[in-house]
Amino acid sequence: MSFKLHELSADKGNHQRKKRVGRGEGSGWGRCAGKGNKGAQARSGRAKGGSFEGGQMPLIRRLPKFGFSNVAFADPKAAITLRQLNIFGDGTIVDVEALHQAGLIKNSVKRVKVICKGMLERQLTVRVHGFSSGAQTAIETRGGKWEIVKQ
Repeated sequence: MSFKLHELSADKGNHQRKKRVGRGEGSGWGRCAGKGNKGAQARSGRAKGGSFEGGQMPLIRRLPKFGFSNVAFADPKAAITLRQLNIFGDGTIVDVEALHQAGLIKNSVKRVKVICKGMLERQLTVRVHGFSSGAQTAIETRGGKWEIVKQ
């Protein structure tokens, strides 16, 4: 048996009629149309927001302001491990641009530090903004070089 689009119908009781309020006393929803008597809640466009306190000075304005957020002024930094540097081939010069292209850091990151976590298996020249002391020795023992870049 095949169905055709024009033969389909909704399930019985699936569609419910919209309640028509304000259409006479006999309907049970006349006069104030279920909104109660006068006041802001009976008016159109009545949403006042979650912080509205009936005209009283809101709590958020009664409390003092304090604190400071450095998010707007933060300098985006990233830490790269020695293990992550193993994706580069021997003799490669690894800088911030190479790390961006390899997908190890986001484009918003401006400062990079290499930390000593994992083993370095390549001979690399690493030019970034900072190194931990363990990372410096690990790069040197592999025969590579590390250089601190000033920004």
